[in-house]
Amino acid sequence: MKPALAPAATLVGMPNRYWLETLGCPKNQVDSEKLAGLLEADGYQPSRHPGQADLLVVNTCAFIEAAREESVEAVLQLGASKKPGARLVVTGCMAQRYGEELALALPEVDQVAGFGVPVQLARKPVPAAARAPARLPSFDLLNLPRPAAQAPWAYVKVAEGCDRHCGFCAIPQFRGPQRSRSLEAVVAEVDALGAQEVVLVAQDPVSWGRDRRFNPGEIGAPGSGGPRAPGEGGGLAHLVKVVRQHTQRVRLLYLYPSGLSDRLIDAMAESGCSYFDMSLQHVSGRLLRSMRRFGDAERFAQLVAKIRQRYPEAALRSSFVVGYPGETEEDHDQLLAFLSEAQLDWAGFFGFSPEEGTYAAQLADQVPAALVSEWISECSELQGSITAERRGALVGTVCRALVDRPGQARSHREAPEIDGLIKVPRHIPVGTWVDLKITKADGLDLVARELQPAVAPTPTPQAPCAPDGTVAA
Repeated sequence: MKPALAPAATLVGMPNRYWLETLGCPKNQVDSEKLAGLLEADGYQPSRHPGQADLLVVNTCAFIEAAREESVEAVLQLGASKKPGARLVVTGCMAQRYGEELALALPEVDQVAGFGVPVQLARKPVPAAARAPARLPSFDLLNLPRPAAQAPWAYVKVAEGCDRHCGFCAIPQFRGPQRSRSLEAVVAEVDALGAQEVVLVAQDPVSWGRDRRFNPGEIGAPGSGGPRAPGEGGGLAHLVKVVRQHTQRVRLLYLYPSGLSDRLIDAMAESGCSYFDMSLQHVSGRLLRSMRRFGDAERFAQLVAKIRQRYPEAALRSSFVVGYPGETEEDHDQLLAFLSEAQLDWAGFFGFSPEEGTYAAQLADQVPAALVSEWISECSELQGSITAERRGALVGTVCRALVDRPGQARSHREAPEIDGLIKVPRHIPVGTWVDLKITKADGLDLVARELQPAVAPTPTPQAPCAPDGTVAA
């Protein structure tokens, strides 16, 4: 629900230009778009340059130390460039987690607004008591409206928070427990965005619907058309099928591996995007148990083999934490061996960051930073060669792709803003689907020519969503 604020026209000296800077993951990007929609509904216009803005907002990330440092640097840069009388507001994960500390450490900031605190609109000093975020949200960004998509694709957040409490992750501390959006709310946002591709994201998307499965009319409730008692990934599979009726391609990110059931795997492949972003984090069973996570190298290898056996054209991505407390050379060698065997299309590697309040921050046997850096380099070098080989093997093949911007397209193998892309002739209109033949590999990118004239964009078919969560025939 939109917070109760005075109409824009009644606020004396109210700024009319805003600059919004976003750091961190796609989930933060969704939050920023909703903040932008809220500001524009209250009479703001986006500024072309931060130095021209009356209101500057930094949506911060607090996942690891490097992200926090980047967030603080962005705040300081905007503080130095803001014009006289402009206001600087810090929001997002870092504001929620370290509100009082930020307010004291950054005197150039006019307001620290956590998830439940609306960005103040009036150009007036903010009392010290209001500079730190409230403990309980007064409104929830999750269900605020947002502007129509500016690109042919868009992220859609399907849930907020997380119930898993992994050993290295502080997200549940400041994002709270899992709160799934209703199927109707997700579909309504997809329709309003009008994007050709929708990327569904959450901290833990495979658990979508578990926290609300017994509510009347919701997923898992009698007569809902969904599974009566969805396990991990069960409700999400139903959601993917429904959203697919409202857009051309559905992609999923950040999938907990135990939730990749046969049903979800099939739903993803049938959605027009057999792309599997599995959040493995490591392959050493001993380390994963310490991380309070599922799996080991054998089970992950079986999962990869099952997906590729069922869908040979599938693209696989994962991310791994390197240098978790207690990691040994043997654990590291096990990860390298898995990478060689699994032949993932894409992978990212991140050094362990001890996060205050997490289980792992208190563990002994912290790995020296120099060794962590060495291990990351070895993993990155190996995966880089694997990715280059897999990209090169696509030369001569045919794919269907969506043109994102002039001269750039993506097939099901490339997630936006994360993976490589396909270079195409610049005359192909943005937002069109085109059949391509890959002619060359250029690092992580591919080069392609069109096989036939591109298909002009058409309105996305929108199957009506009934109140009980089913799709009308």
